[in-house]
Amino acid sequence: MAGMNRLAPRLDLRQSQQLVMTPQLQQAIKLLQLSNQEVAQFVEEELAQNPLLERDEPGAESAAPEVPDAGAGEAPAAAPEERLLDSVSGATETKEAPLDIDYDNSFSRGADEPVGEGEFLGEWKGTGGRSDFEDSEFGLEQTLARQVSLREHLLGQVGVDFAEPVERVIAARLVDLIDDCGYLTTEVADLADKLDVPVADVERVLLRCQRFDPAGVFARSLKECLALQLRERDRLDPCMAKLLDNLDLLAKRDVAQLQRLCGVDVEDIQDMVAEIRTLDPKPGLAFDGALASPIVPDVLMRLAPDRSWIVELNQDTLPRVLVNTRYHARVQTSVRNKQEKEFIAERLHAANWLVKSLHQRAQTILKVSVEIVRQQDGFFRSGVRHLKPLVLRDIAAAIDMHESTVSRVTTNKFIATPHGIFELKYFFTSSIPASGGGEAHSAEAVRHRIKGLIDAETVRDVLSDDRIVELLKADGIDIARRTVAKYREAMGIASSVQRRREKGSGF
Repeated sequence: MAGMNRLAPRLDLRQSQQLVMTPQLQQAIKLLQLSNQEVAQFVEEELAQNPLLERDEPGAESAAPEVPDAGAGEAPAAAPEERLLDSVSGATETKEAPLDIDYDNSFSRGADEPVGEGEFLGEWKGTGGRSDFEDSEFGLEQTLARQVSLREHLLGQVGVDFAEPVERVIAARLVDLIDDCGYLTTEVADLADKLDVPVADVERVLLRCQRFDPAGVFARSLKECLALQLRERDRLDPCMAKLLDNLDLLAKRDVAQLQRLCGVDVEDIQDMVAEIRTLDPKPGLAFDGALASPIVPDVLMRLAPDRSWIVELNQDTLPRVLVNTRYHARVQTSVRNKQEKEFIAERLHAANWLVKSLHQRAQTILKVSVEIVRQQDGFFRSGVRHLKPLVLRDIAAAIDMHESTVSRVTTNKFIATPHGIFELKYFFTSSIPASGGGEAHSAEAVRHRIKGLIDAETVRDVLSDDRIVELLKADGIDIARRTVAKYREAMGIASSVQRRREKGSGF
């Protein structure tokens, strides 16, 4: 009977915890790790699909107070137009706590965040005015001349240089087979087989194409590319051809071997190397080279009159949106069924949540940035040699946030400083112990010190890794030889033997 009772059905009440990631919380986490430009793109997508959101244009009148979503249980979002100015030295309390994602993925309130009472200074603010091009028929980008591509440039020469239809087809196909650097990416025999023409015909057309502008295009190797450019300058003599045959020795700076093979003295070798350095190993990039996108900082800092640091968000890239409560009130009175009512309620809830998430994201980034500036004050005042060892845990403990939140905030975010623009991750470096039990040194500061020692070398005094260790220990840095070698190789600096050979060769 006892065994049967154990198998009988019964009701038990148990309490447990379960991790729940709501779509809104996932959105908040996603926004936190995006840069300002990526957030602006995300907001544009939300504006396109949510009729209750509108862009908060500079100088525009503020919208009516936002109506909280009664069914969502969320507090109204703080005014998105609130100024976000902070200083390392004293300020007042903000209205919203920064966003902190803890292990349980819940919002938590951090320590009180100081906010400066002053206005933004002009040098950090955009004009907020309209561009001279806004009212014109064409945008600024439409007034720029289009750059001719490498293939267009070469095809134009094909039309002039080749009259025979078969040769034109072969030449056009060769143009299609070059890469962005201008090198031919296929074998001549393979192309001849595909076009069903003799290999000699393809070779003949290729030789003519190799005289096209820019010099060096249609080469099949670096050696051939340099040789084509030297032939264009009438500088491809037998000695230079021999030097091109031994580019591996040139990379090793083996002057003695190059002298023997080329049959010239040291001065001639130096002149030949100087000539090669004026050549372009990738001639095609002069046409199709992509323009580098400038880095736009997410955070700005400047020195206040009292010598403290003022940290603020870059308002020019910070997306600003409002909930259009007037439109919501108008459409709310014209709903026809339950489905429309639910759609409007869901859009209002999503709009309110986005505004609140953007404000909390801004506060969180600002709070982390201020603490980084406070802890790395020596770097900002005196340079990289005064960069302190810092890990995510140090910042998280100081501002009462979770380490994962600090990691998200510092990912893909940049700060404009008196020393230039740096990624926030740059300020987190491991520590190198100090000799004699002193204060530890930042690994980045040690790398900078190693580079400075090597840059100051002379031909007669090239520092070995052991000698660098001795010099660093004299400066109070306790570091192993293998660590010096690792840092040196990471910076792309050759060994002492190679450096001595390079300095002795004169090129």
